[in-house]
Amino acid sequence: MQKKLTITVDEEVYEGLKKVVGPGKISRFVEDLVRPHVIRPKLEMEYKKMAEDEKREAEALDWADATLRDAIHEAK
Repeated sequence: MQKKLTITVDEEVYEGLKKVVGPGKISRFVEDLVRPHVIRPKLEMEYKKMAEDEKREAEALDWADATLRDAIHEAK
């Protein structure tokens, strides 16, 4: 269920939102920005799902190893 929220912003900010995000898309943009800061359980659930993805975890580990090797090589 959605709830209507009225917020007040500076006119310049509003015009920038209309220009960059587009009219009719501001609510979704604001919600996407705010959601990770106020909906914590979902974030934890998403991290758990990511950790259970063995292929993704292996790719992340390979990337981290390669990055570390590059950093060590540059330090020499």
